[in-house]
Amino acid sequence: MSDQELLDDGDAGGDEGEKKKSGGGRLRNLLPTLLKFVGIGLGAVILIVTVSVITYNLLSKGGKQQTAIPVTESYLGTKPQYQMFNLLGPITVRTKDPAYTVRVDMVIAYDENDNTSGAEFTSRQVEIRDFLRQYFRGKTAQDLSPENEARVKMEIQQQINTQILDKARIRKILFNTFDVMETG
Repeated sequence: MSDQELLDDGDAGGDEGEKKKSGGGRLRNLLPTLLKFVGIGLGAVILIVTVSVITYNLLSKGGKQQTAIPVTESYLGTKPQYQMFNLLGPITVRTKDPAYTVRVDMVIAYDENDNTSGAEFTSRQVEIRDFLRQYFRGKTAQDLSPENEARVKMEIQQQINTQILDKARIRKILFNTFDVMETG
């Protein structure tokens, strides 16, 4: 055998061995690449979660309220003091329904420190009584039911403040008597 033949045989044998190695080599080359992408993805997820948690904690100041609510006497629910005007007297009038009558004895509350409002309520007493008669004459018994009492008070307050009074302002309407009776 000559040296040339040995070299030719060695080359032929080497090709077969490299072909076998290259098949296994592809798998070996694919595994590090696959692991590299999995590692990058896992790192990205960890980074995103970490940034999100830190951002949330910074924005919420660690779970504490961002708006501090001051606790003073004005926020503890102290009710304002009012002066009362109760010179209107009882008013009795038929409702829009012919079978019902309303009897109302109303008190007007106004600011405690307002000394001029009492004088205006006294001077406009007749106008306020007339307004109340017309107001209750235009309502049905259903409109004046106990469920609607708060709405009735608010309507009376707003209309007297805007239509009758100049400077004085009603702050609250109270009823000593508010009876809707069937007259038969």
